[in-house]
This record gives sequence, structure tokens and C-alpha cells, in this order.
Amino acid sequence: MNSSFQAVLWDFGGVFTSSPFDAFNRYETQHGLPRDFIRGVNSVNPEFNAWAQFESSRLSPEEFDIAFEAETRAAGYAVPGSIVIGMLSGVIRPRMVEVLKICKRHYRVACLTNNVKAGEGPGMARSVEDAQRVREIMQLFDVVIESRNEGVRKPDPRFYRLACERLQIEPARAVFLDDLGINLKPARELGMQTIKVESESQAIAALSAILDLDFVAV
Repeated sequence: MNSSFQAVLWDFGGVFTSSPFDAFNRYETQHGLPRDFIRGVNSVNPEFNAWAQFESSRLSPEEFDIAFEAETRAAGYAVPGSIVIGMLSGVIRPRMVEVLKICKRHYRVACLTNNVKAGEGPGMARSVEDAQRVREIMQLFDVVIESRNEGVRKPDPRFYRLACERLQIEPARAVFLDDLGINLKPARELGMQTIKVESESQAIAALSAILDLDFVAV
């Protein structure tokens, strides 16, 4: 155990679940869109585009449906926002959940998630059954920071500071895992140790090395 740290902070989608980007890519292939077209639209004007406003509860699902279709149409291929909402849930990664449980024995744990007011449960759109499983995972965290409730989202530094304030720690005493580099940059600038989640096994190995915890049996 590495006593330099007091907390482990986790993104949810793409960390505890498979990435929705995989679903985006499948949709793009099936409908003849360029690969990563949907991600590309979401990266334009990232503070004020339809996706950013949806995650910070400035647009309802119905408003997002219209706004996102307008943005994608302007970019060359019309994609209704409702289609995107339906692709947001991923497959839960059981090994990562077990790693969270081990970390919780030694550190405070928090979830920092950009999410939307759509679907079932505290995360993104999903079935009722999946929503129950997500609720069970969310109950493991000491602190949960959700963009849809806070009105601010990653990568805004205020989002990370809010988590640290509620955990009562300094940012330098935290490790943060996220699957998006844009969300890791402000965390590093605040002093956090960061891990970019590219796969479940890679992230677990990286966290084990930083925390000096044995996750081999997971």
C-alpha cells in the first residue's frame, strides 16, 4: 500500500463499463459514416455544444435530440440525439468492480462521472436490470460527483476540486482513472496522479503499480 495517497477517483463509463465509443463506431460502420464521426462532433466547441449542455443538464433529452441532429447534419451526416442516448450504456467490467472493493479497504474512493438525465439509474441510459447493478456499484463509493446534478462537467477543474473538497483531501493525494485524455489533463495540473484507461487489464496493472496493491487474484 502506498501511503502517499489517500483516495482513488474513478470515471464510470469506459472504466467500469466498456466504452460507448465502441457502440458509436459500430453505428458509424453500419450507417456508412466516417469512423469517430460522432466523437468528432462532440469535440467541436466542447464547452457549449449539445453534448456538453446535455451532460450539465442545460438541455433536456428532447432538446438534445434536436440539437445534436442539427450539429451532425451541419457536419455532413444527420444523427438524432436519441440514437446516441441509446448507445451510452456499456457492459460492466466485473474485475474493475473487484479492484474498487480492494481499494476501498485502504483508501477513500469517489466516482467522477459526466452523465445525463436519461435512462434508468444513476449512470447513462440502460435497462432496468443494468441500472440496478450500477446502483450497487455506486453505493461502494464514499463520494459520487455527477455532472447532471452539479451543473458542471469534466474537464472543468471545478469538478475535480469539488470531489477533493467532499473527500477532504488535497488533489496531490489522489489517483484518478479516466478513459479520456482531455479529462486527465486538468487532474494532472491540479497535482493528481492519473491513469488513462485503455483496457481493463492495463488500467488494473497501472493502478497496482502506483498503489503497491496486489490485484493478481482479481
